[in-house]
This record gives sequence, structure tokens and C-alpha cells, in this order.
Amino acid sequence: MSKILITGSAGFIGFHLVTRFLEDEDEFQIIGLDVINDYYDVNLKYARLSEHGIQKEDILSQHLIKSSKFPQYSFIQTDLADHDFMVSFMQDQKFDYVVNLAAQAGVRYSMENPRAYTHSNINGFLSILEGCRHSNVKHLVYASSSSVYGLNTKMPLSEQQATQHPMSLYAATKKANEMMAHTYSHLFNLPTTGLRFFTVYGPWGRPDMALFLFTEAIINNKPIKVFNHGKMVRDFTYVEDIVESVKRLVFKPAKPSEDWNAHQVIADRSSAPYRVFNIGNNNPVQLSDYILAVEEALNKRAICELLEMQPGDVPATHADASALEEWVNYKPETSVSDGVKRFVDWYTSYYKGVLV
Repeated sequence: MSKILITGSAGFIGFHLVTRFLEDEDEFQIIGLDVINDYYDVNLKYARLSEHGIQKEDILSQHLIKSSKFPQYSFIQTDLADHDFMVSFMQDQKFDYVVNLAAQAGVRYSMENPRAYTHSNINGFLSILEGCRHSNVKHLVYASSSSVYGLNTKMPLSEQQATQHPMSLYAATKKANEMMAHTYSHLFNLPTTGLRFFTVYGPWGRPDMALFLFTEAIINNKPIKVFNHGKMVRDFTYVEDIVESVKRLVFKPAKPSEDWNAHQVIADRSSAPYRVFNIGNNNPVQLSDYILAVEEALNKRAICELLEMQPGDVPATHADASALEEWVNYKPETSVSDGVKRFVDWYTSYYKGVLV
């Protein structure tokens, strides 16, 4: 039975990944980890944990809590940036695989509170790397972001394109994660795989993301803020497609490139056991069409407030996901209309007691 650490397990993607692993009851022993900070509504985080049999009143900081629903699942609340504790914990637990999804998220918030990003995304990630190094982890899979492409405008975005021009501190920390991971792959032969997620959405999503904000506003007859006059393009990727990709990647560790040539460097691989992959739907949608999908799911029109582009935002994302498909024989394919409908169904059910 493989033993797997999933950090950020009270978060959006982490919650769904834990759920996916728990479907295979006898194959995996899973430990979830989360700091449960108040970047957004902690009640939503506790509700996610409750779905996995972890109750708020049972959680004690830095103590493992056994699930009341799943015998193969436990949870621990702690801060990744507590370096000594994390390294010791990972050495004691002897994980086979680690999936690091814990991070301070949000492009715009990184302009308001930059230290939160260096704390979680840099210091916290270093703890993970050191923990993996000192406990012989077979494979570290970690969340990067499509935001690392920054000023690139050549579409579709390929892992082999340069990523030296981030447009936000959030993006810069994710680029730093990729560079830190490569260093540990090179120095300590630690297989690492970075995942450049493209605009993930779906049930149990974050309240600060567009789909949540749009749905909430439309239901309550409030205007929605539509940046770049609705002309922004995003490669919206449904969360269950994301976690299926991640699950397959966990058990296919990065390997040194067989055709590595130091005179012709390829950005997404190395002479070390290191890879990065785009995880996107490869089907970009204009923001105005995304809003239309929400309107159709709710059977209600939005009140739109058209605004200019925000600092740190990019006008378009479009993932070239061919490398992912080749590596794990899978590609995300849930349509925006289907994915948005599933989110709206979840939202109206979860908030049915408080809807206006």
C-alpha cells in the first residue's frame, strides 16, 4: 500500500485529489495536510474536511486526526513553513509519494500581501523539498501555474517556451518553485514534476475565483465585474480532469531526458529527473462566453460592469497539453457548459439555506 502526503487537502484541488484517491479504498494510505488559513471562508474548508470524515472540533494543531469515514485517511493541521516540524514529520512518516498543492493563491492578493507568498510558496516549498530529500520520497509532484508564462503571447503556450517574465509575485513564486525543484532533482536525484494548472474550476471551488463570484452575484441580482470588457480568454479546466491527470502523474516519476544536450537546452526537462507539464483543456473560451454558460445554468441574466484589464492579469491563456497526453495517456476534455452546470448545481445545493 503506497503512502501519500497531499498538502493543501482542505483547499479546492487538494480536496478533490484526496476524494479521488479515497475512491480506491485498499490501495493507498493518504495523509492530508493544511494550515487552514483565512484567505477565504474557513467554513468552506472545514466543510470539505468534513466530507472526508475530519471534524472541526477534533482538529488539534500538529496532531494527526483519523478520519471517521475512511480508515486509510488521516489529516494534520500545520504550516509548511514550520521547517523543522515538517522535515521531522516527513522523516517519521516515510511517504512514498508527495503531492504539494498547498500554496498562497491569488494573483491580485500578492500585490497586497507579498510576504504571505514568500512564507507559503517559498519557505513552505523548501520544507517540502528538504523533507523529500531526507526521507527518500520516490516522486514529488507539485503545483505550479500557467501564470509563469507571464508576458508570453504566442499561443498555445508550450512547456518549452521561456518563462522568465512573470507579471505578478504569485507567478514569480511559482517559477521559483520550478527552479528550486530542479536544483533538488539535480543535486539529490529527487524526481520532481511541476504542474502548470490552467484556470481550474468546478464544485467546491474558491470563493475568490470568477465562477464563484459570478454565480453569487447573478443569484443575488448584483452586478459582476467583467475585466477587459469580457474579451479575456482563458483555458478553463474542470477540476476532475485536473485530479485524474495528477493521479496518473504521481505514479510516473520524472526521469532524466535521454536526449539531453547541454548545448541545446529544453526548458521542460533536464539531465536530472525533472519535468513540468501544462494541465489545461486546450480549448480556450472568451470570458463573455464563460459568463453566458453561468447565465444558462442559472436561467438568469447577469448585470455586467465592463472594466479595463487589472494589473497582473494576462489577456489570454491556451495550454498546449500534448506532452501531458503523451506522458500519461490522458487529456482534460470536460466542456465549459458541462463543468459550469456542475458547479452551479453544487453551489445552489450547498448554499440553499442562505440564498436570497
